[in-house]
Amino acid sequence: MIKAGGRKIRSENHKLINSNWNKEEMPEEWKESIIVPTYNKCNKIDCSNYRDISLLSTTYKTLSNILLSRLIPYGKEIIGDHQCEF
Repeated sequence: MIKAGGRKIRSENHKLINSNWNKEEMPEEWKESIIVPTYNKCNKIDCSNYRDISLLSTTYKTLSNILLSRLIPYGKEIIGDHQCEF
């Protein structure tokens, strides 16, 4: 939706993220997720053959990815040559 929405959707999304960043708080809706059980293996009757997927707000995930991309260089600087996967 964000890609297909064009400049207007991206602009509104940007305003929302900036507004929440400046307030230093996260909307309650971003703290909630919808958990969807997803079939994983053979027997559909056995509950252990399912795994859960959490559906989160797209705007929240966008902000999370921005923060992650900005924090990774600092993490690499602190960790140095130690093996680590980001």
